[in-house]
Amino acid sequence: MLLRVSNLQLPVEAPEAELPNELSRVLGVDAGDINNYRILRKSLDARQRFSLKFVYAVAVELPPDAQRRLADKRIPNVDLWQPKEFDDPRPGQEPLEHRPVVVGSGPAGLLAGLYLAHKGYRPLIVERGCPVKERVPAIRRFDTGGSFEGHNNYLFGEGGAGTFSDGKLTCRLSGPDAEWVLQQFADCSGKPEIVYEHRPHLGSNRLPMVVRNFRRRIEEFGGEYRFECCVDSLVLCDGRVTGLQTSSGRIETSRVVLGIGHSARDTYQRLFEQGVPFEQKAFQLGLRIEQPQEQINNHKYGNPEYESILGAADYTLTAKGQRDLYTFCMCAGGEVIPSISEPDYFCSNGMSSSRHNTPFANSGLMVTLEPHEFGSGHPLAGVEVQRKFEAAAFRLAGGDYFSPIQTADDFLQQRSPNPEDRLPSSYARGTVPCSLDCVLPPSVVSAIRKGLPVMDKKWRGDFLKNATLVGPEMRGSAPVRISRDRASFETPGIAGLYPVGEGAGYAGGIITAAVDGLRAAREIVRRFAPLQ
Repeated sequence: MLLRVSNLQLPVEAPEAELPNELSRVLGVDAGDINNYRILRKSLDARQRFSLKFVYAVAVELPPDAQRRLADKRIPNVDLWQPKEFDDPRPGQEPLEHRPVVVGSGPAGLLAGLYLAHKGYRPLIVERGCPVKERVPAIRRFDTGGSFEGHNNYLFGEGGAGTFSDGKLTCRLSGPDAEWVLQQFADCSGKPEIVYEHRPHLGSNRLPMVVRNFRRRIEEFGGEYRFECCVDSLVLCDGRVTGLQTSSGRIETSRVVLGIGHSARDTYQRLFEQGVPFEQKAFQLGLRIEQPQEQINNHKYGNPEYESILGAADYTLTAKGQRDLYTFCMCAGGEVIPSISEPDYFCSNGMSSSRHNTPFANSGLMVTLEPHEFGSGHPLAGVEVQRKFEAAAFRLAGGDYFSPIQTADDFLQQRSPNPEDRLPSSYARGTVPCSLDCVLPPSVVSAIRKGLPVMDKKWRGDFLKNATLVGPEMRGSAPVRISRDRASFETPGIAGLYPVGEGAGYAGGIITAAVDGLRAAREIVRRFAPLQ
């Protein structure tokens, strides 16, 4: 039996090699009795700026005689620990005539495809965009003034939007499914520590390699990829899927894992017209704030030596009110990027590399918009809200995918910016000073104006100092949900359709989307036999 030791604390300067000595001290055993231990969780305690600590939870194995000596002791933060088993069912018995198809190669599609491939189902991964090797130069061309490419951009292509949106693996989920997913990312990235870090981060520079490694593993187990293949419609017969009609022709299949992502608006429309049941869902939108990274480091660390140990500092802030305002996808030492899926629209996002080495910090400032505020009962009304304000932002900045920008002070004081100003920003393509009031619904603008001073007060005036705002940021989550059965993961009335991930309205982030894809794939395995 393993013991779990929680709340183990080491100064950030101390190496993890000190953990056995700390375990020995807490448990009252000889260091030689610490036969085997595993870090379960590691987080940073930054409440005391000049005395930062790492806090660990550790599973440790002791010899039987040492465990017996501890049996009658009641040591705080020490308990018996038995890890929960991962649900890995035996394959079912129903035959499959055709291989299952996974639509989309974002996190939900990747993990669904990987699990199906591991279990012998030889999935076909259909991706509307290009391989990641072709995505990288296309994005560089766009950032330096090139034209927008509809299927080869920051959102579409191998790995989905996640490939170029930072690689944060933070997740509120816990348990064997999340652990299994994190282990796959660890295996494909060569970073074993992401399994236990509280806020693991791969970095946008690592992610292309990671998604390539996922593809190689899927193909090694018999899976196949088909790039530049966009789904036009489902092929249905008597309420069940019999195939897909795509830009590359018809694909025969009876099982479709639908991981299209939250920006495949054209696919939403086609599926809706076919009778796939959609419903409105609250979604998050707002602006993106940028500050000098040095300013964030100085506030968070106090001691400048911590930066060399911990790297660029991040933050998480919430301002409670009639509408809560909260930071989202904070990118320390990062850059603002476009999040554009259609021509003549503008939307922002953020990313950072594993080095966190730009002089800018940036984060989303997000507010939740409820369905009754969409202005229509149509299931896709939230999509039209996004389009309305993204189109306004594109026009406001003069077209050509420049970003509207405004100082935080001007935004709060409702002052029009000087159009000749050159405000600092990491957005590569260029910015245009504008009043940001018209790039968001008035209720969201009001919530941000009320919430920002609250955040600044929490930071004793260090949050808004030298800050600029860009936006809008409209893709915090999907404004729709595709109906599905809670147990089978299939859409009611359409047997064989498994909507998953952020685009289907069931996830918010890389790991939750990946877990959702895994769980849908597992239900296929539980019911059907592998392909012969």
